Amino acid sequence: MLKKKRKFFYLFVFPGFAGIMVFVLLPFGDVVHRSFTTAVTGQFNGLKNYQAIFQNQAFVLAVGNTLKFTLVCIPLLVLLGFVTALLLNTLKKKRWIKAVYLFPLAMPTATIVMVWKMTFYKQGFLNLGLTWLGEQLGMWGEVHKDHLGTTAAFWVLVGSYIWKNIGYTVVLWLAGLMGIPEGLLEAARVDGAGKWKSLWYIVLPNLKGSLYTIVILSFLNSFKIYREAYLTAGAYPDKSIYLLQHLFNNWFVNLELDKMAAAAVCTGGVLLAAILGLQRLWDKNER
Repeated sequence: MLKKKRKFFYLFVFPGFAGIMVFVLLPFGDVVHRSFTTAVTGQFNGLKNYQAIFQNQAFVLAVGNTLKFTLVCIPLLVLLGFVTALLLNTLKKKRWIKAVYLFPLAMPTATIVMVWKMTFYKQGFLNLGLTWLGEQLGMWGEVHKDHLGTTAAFWVLVGSYIWKNIGYTVVLWLAGLMGIPEGLLEAARVDGAGKWKSLWYIVLPNLKGSLYTIVILSFLNSFKIYREAYLTAGAYPDKSIYLLQHLFNNWFVNLELDKMAAAAVCTGGVLLAAILGLQRLWDKNER
């Protein structure tokens, strides 16, 4: 019986493992190989590609902006999603409202970009609104600031990321909240615990699994914001939103595949280390 179960286990696992091997591991192994060779001749050149990218100012700028974007967006997304889920959890028809929060995920990227451009470019809705407000108050004249061409573009990108990803965050938080036994909360209320104590000692400890899932998904999705940034500001946007994905795209266009391979290996290593670190932290808290 045990051998039969193992047979079916391997039978079901093999297709998925084969797919990962063919479409993920083998291509990434080729990227690792290319990171140690020249782009044209394919000759081995040691660590020169890695030395070149770390001395590249564009790479340093892109890494800094990507790190800043991740450190700003993930805490904001997790906190706003949690607060929203707490408020929605008190409503009776929260199952219907969850569908509304998932609507941004169904929006095409091109549509989202069009809205941002109509809002933030020189003749956009934001400047028109500021112009009208200034005329009413008599404090300033017409406003024609290009928000996407200044450091304000960073916060536009942050807003775009949070708006698009808060839906699934709220749904995951709600799933965790709905999974907490009502008896625990009722027992806490009987013992005299208020809302804040119940939140701190009962709700939050029971949401560790949801928190881990949300942080991992948010971390990975923060590397997928490139489409919005690229379609909004092009391949060479303002320095504040010049991300790793812009750099990879420009290196690919210029056929600098050796640099791109080395940078991809470094990025993959950082992502793997971050995920393993979060997993270890999670396992430590579970003990």
